[in-house]
Amino acid sequence: MHGEMKRHILADAAARGSLWTRLSFLVMGAGCIRYKQFVRGAAYLLSEVGFIFFFRDFALQYLSRFATLGTETQRKVWNEELQIFQRFPGDNSMLILLFSVLSIAVCAVFLYLWYANVRDAWRAQENAEHGCAIASFRDDLRAMRHERFHVTLLALPMLTMVLFTVLPIVFMILIAFTNFDADHQPPGNLFTWVGMSNVTDIFLGNAIKTRTFFGLLGWTIVWAILATFTNYFFGMLLAVAINSRLVKLKKVWRTCFVIAIAIPQFVSLLLISRALEPAGAINVLLMKLGVIRSPLPFLLDPTLARIVAVVVNMWIGIPYSMITFSGVLMNIPAELYESAEIDGAGPMRKFVSITLPYMFFVTAPATITTFVTNFNNFNVIYLLTAGGPFSLDYYQAGKTDLLVTWLYKLTVNRNDYSLASTIGIFIFLLVGTCSLIVYNRTGAVTKEDQFQ
Repeated sequence: MHGEMKRHILADAAARGSLWTRLSFLVMGAGCIRYKQFVRGAAYLLSEVGFIFFFRDFALQYLSRFATLGTETQRKVWNEELQIFQRFPGDNSMLILLFSVLSIAVCAVFLYLWYANVRDAWRAQENAEHGCAIASFRDDLRAMRHERFHVTLLALPMLTMVLFTVLPIVFMILIAFTNFDADHQPPGNLFTWVGMSNVTDIFLGNAIKTRTFFGLLGWTIVWAILATFTNYFFGMLLAVAINSRLVKLKKVWRTCFVIAIAIPQFVSLLLISRALEPAGAINVLLMKLGVIRSPLPFLLDPTLARIVAVVVNMWIGIPYSMITFSGVLMNIPAELYESAEIDGAGPMRKFVSITLPYMFFVTAPATITTFVTNFNNFNVIYLLTAGGPFSLDYYQAGKTDLLVTWLYKLTVNRNDYSLASTIGIFIFLLVGTCSLIVYNRTGAVTKEDQFQ
């Protein structure tokens, strides 16, 4: 719709525009200046001049090498006269890719400004021909404070989001289609485009990478489900128990559980990790009590390590869930429970018919967020088990690694940026798609108008 409208405006301006309006196709701001919109016309003209210098002195040198990502490698040449090696810098594939993405973004912004310049010139011409008032700079300022105030407020946040979120994401996606790894580190070694080879390596091309990917994907999904719903249900039960009329000293009990939150998570996880080692406090205590004869492999056995990770995550996460559910419980209308009691409902019936539906309705969006957080829960896994125990069956990963911790290891330990980027794209597509589908099917969205 918008594309057709833009084409319509450009076609009208080219076919029926005045000399000044048509001149705006080449000299930005010409039409605006002709119709006395001097500030707007000068802004368009300056943007065109600035873009010409930007493209000539900066963008062109990178965009011209975007297809190859560089051909000249860094080299050393022996200088007989000085008796030293002289270093001659070559191309830098990473800078070429990065600045090419930036240049393309600037070109896209300039194309929009060019269209806006033609559109404003055509509208000014139409207003002049029909005897209508042409907006002045003062009118533009007034509109930015009133009718278009949302644009004024959102301009800086949107610019920041594009620079620090959108462009880095585009850069990461493009890295997935290169061979940017430990053997191709610019400026000493260039990397280049390899198409879909990283994707095929993961899914069917490289046996060990395929085994690692699907093995970690399965564990990541199991971990996210267990970590989310154990904290959800046990946190709910704990909140219901504490908020029960039979329980005294509610503030004391809540404070005891909040203390676990007050301690920095990384401190707790590191201490637990040390305590679970073969010579750690827990094994030593159990052996002195005569419960076991030899240390238990809490973090060395794959199955036991995964169970430990889930249990420790419950210890850390249940207090958060308890606080959330306590707030929800306090907002359930007391009249619902009173009516249920009059109808003869017992505690279990009230919990199933009133508390649970209300909880599910209110907390469904937050639960989806928690699931996504657990899918990418770097802290618990990396600080507790460091992804171990390590296995020769996996490529640079251990049995408790999640996809996100594997991505981290590939990036930091192996400098395998292309493979890590491919995994990052897959995580984004999987989590984003599933989250949107589930969220749009929750009662919080489909029955929003029924919430009382």
